[in-house]
Amino acid sequence: MSVEITRLPSGLTVVTDAMSHLESVSLGVWVGAGSRDERPDEHGISHLLEHMAFKGTKRRTARQIAEEVEAVGGDLNAATSVESTSYYARILRADVPLAVDVLSDILSNPTFDPEELQREQNVIVQEIGASEDAPDDVVFDKLQETAFPGQSVGRSILGTRETVRSFDRKRLAAYLARNYRSPDMVVAAAGAIDHRALVEQVAQQFASFDGQAPPTPAPAHFAGGNYIEKRDLEQVHVALAMQGLPQRDPNLFSMQIFTSVLGGGMSSRLFQEVREIRGLCYSIYAFHAPYSDTGMFGLYAGTDATDLPELMRVVVAEVANASETITEVEVARAKAQMKAGLLMALESSSARAEQLARQIFAWGRPMPLAELVAKIEAVTVESARAAGRALIARGRPAIAALGPGSGLESAASIAEGLVPRAA
Repeated sequence: MSVEITRLPSGLTVVTDAMSHLESVSLGVWVGAGSRDERPDEHGISHLLEHMAFKGTKRRTARQIAEEVEAVGGDLNAATSVESTSYYARILRADVPLAVDVLSDILSNPTFDPEELQREQNVIVQEIGASEDAPDDVVFDKLQETAFPGQSVGRSILGTRETVRSFDRKRLAAYLARNYRSPDMVVAAAGAIDHRALVEQVAQQFASFDGQAPPTPAPAHFAGGNYIEKRDLEQVHVALAMQGLPQRDPNLFSMQIFTSVLGGGMSSRLFQEVREIRGLCYSIYAFHAPYSDTGMFGLYAGTDATDLPELMRVVVAEVANASETITEVEVARAKAQMKAGLLMALESSSARAEQLARQIFAWGRPMPLAELVAKIEAVTVESARAAGRALIARGRPAIAALGPGSGLESAASIAEGLVPRAA
């Protein structure tokens, strides 16, 4: 890799990874503000702002924004998460100045036209409706809310129909001015990119974001608890979460290896025991989502209502068992999966740019591949087991269950059996 990084006097970071064999560039702006940065009366405003950025500026209409990028064969998109929002383009090398100009324009000069705003509010309300019709989406929203009750980190990214419709141009502009500040922004690019030229363009065109860093969100508190909703569905969708680790925790990689061994693929313990041996479900997996000051370890499965109690008993047993019996073979396999994932991501300019931006937010610098691999290799059988034991010991899990049948409450009680095992 050929990674270069420049921090402008404003605090904005520009990081690039030159890939000489490519003719295209993946380029984006990552802002360290997402749904977690919303005040109680701003639920969903981060996502709405992401949509509205493309709906017209002082120099371009919404149609012109789309047409100018697509006229050179490029594409433009954006995404909102709990702790960040990204706006990105993929273009040919000659069109990098255009992409920088468009990205800076949509963030520094949005008009928030009332007619466009009303239309986009309707679009997001439709998106909320579509999400509510997808039980595997609903169960994760409810899991997050149960894990972090009464906190912005626990609220859905989309917002509610009421909150989304309540926002006007003044409130959008105030949220943007408060949170989109240079010290909390990263411009990342990978592909056929000239670092020095990009720095010059960014310094000129992102000058309006100069200012102090935005306020830090309140610390997250993992509470746990149960959410049960009976619905007329074919399956029960169940998700379980426990307090995980933040991005900079020294045990993060051990936690990731534990998660992979437990439910990271077809060879994982949960997939083999729950699906392959017992045939209790079609889909089951584990994940770990690290945030800046906390994390969430989670499990998901979809199963028949009559099989739910057995599935939960097996899941509880496997989580506890893995924390004591993970083997050298399993750790080696999980390490190989993680390293392969890193290397495969390096083949994609989009994945490279995103990885660089996330590393800046997590560690304040790009992390060389050799350092990442060394952290993975440093995980031992005992450190992976210890990560599992510490996970269980952190306290009451959060459980969300959605579907038919009368056994949802008992399944939640079975899941809470993880807590006594930690004693």
